[in-house]
Amino acid sequence: MTHEDAFAKLARSAFRRRFALSAADRAYIEAKGLETVRRHAADFVEARLAPANPLRDGRQTPWKGHPVFVAQHATATCCRGCMAKWWKVPRGVPLADVQKERTVGLVMAWIVRQLAPR
Repeated sequence: MTHEDAFAKLARSAFRRRFALSAADRAYIEAKGLETVRRHAADFVEARLAPANPLRDGRQTPWKGHPVFVAQHATATCCRGCMAKWWKVPRGVPLADVQKERTVGLVMAWIVRQLAPR
């Protein structure tokens, strides 16, 4: 599935559509740069989503405080339950490297779309 296909699917959800980067999120990205934010996304995915049974699954991703957190909720990559429902990623199995890369890629694509002039 391409990012555009994923965004089209997510756009059908009123809940997922309501997420947007705040001014503070945008300032953070401007200050740190997209590559640093990408590294943070990879670190969060590795620590909070990659294990077969993540600690506090369903509650491990804060609602705000980092642009990646907002993007994870917007892209249904915030917990293994959402990933199973939306992206058919099985629960109870560690994420493969390709799944981690796809997750980070989708999160970053959403962030880049949010930064684009409207």
